[in-house]
Amino acid sequence: MSSTGLQGRGVVVTGAGGGIGRAAALRFAEEGAKVLVADLNREGAEETVKSIEGAGGTALAVVGDLSDQRVVDEVVDSAVQAFGGLDVLVNNAGIMDRMSALADTADAEWERVIRINLTAPFLLTRAALPHMLAAERGSIVFTASEAGLRGSAAGAAYTASKHGVIGLVKSLAVMYRKQGIRANAIAPGPTLTNIQVDADKEAHGPAVVGQLIGATIGRLGTAEEQAAAIVFLASDAAAFVNGAVLPVDDGWAAV
Repeated sequence: MSSTGLQGRGVVVTGAGGGIGRAAALRFAEEGAKVLVADLNREGAEETVKSIEGAGGTALAVVGDLSDQRVVDEVVDSAVQAFGGLDVLVNNAGIMDRMSALADTADAEWERVIRINLTAPFLLTRAALPHMLAAERGSIVFTASEAGLRGSAAGAAYTASKHGVIGLVKSLAVMYRKQGIRANAIAPGPTLTNIQVDADKEAHGPAVVGQLIGATIGRLGTAEEQAAAIVFLASDAAAFVNGAVLPVDDGWAAV
């Protein structure tokens, strides 16, 4: 029997239509968890569910914008009804900015990145907490970023959003540890996923950040390597880990 303690647990993974989210959803299912796949991309979400069910697992999809409270409520309610509870929430969905320096960051870029990367995880966590508190247990894992640890990994909007995510993790860990809730995050380094960066390489932000990243990163990671860290933090193997931010970056955070 697996030592992760995830057998039969109800898990929500956001951004699970591809990349790190899909890899995490598949890994949870391999451990015997029941997985709700949440994503804006219907085709991707349904493909993840199909893969899990094809391997004998249990999964369902909810499609929609996770910064919309109605979609958030649907995700949480669907998981609780289908799985009998919500044990693990993985706040993974996110988008990149255009690597813009602050003076060049448009209102639309700022508001979209903050809404999806920071507000959506806040809304989902707030909706999930009553169910976890009632059960007196729960594990919440966020996908932060190296940009949450330093100022040289992205533009102003993305950097601020991921620093905010780490703040949420630490606040949750302190506020709810006596109620059996754990909150942790991974901080991925550059990883091979389907996220695209629409950046003007000649602009000030991309020019500065590009030089710094190129001089300090190691190899590119895989979605599966990030997923392994997410599942570890969610599992009983990390039962005494709370409020941690785990760099998964081939040593980039150590440079």
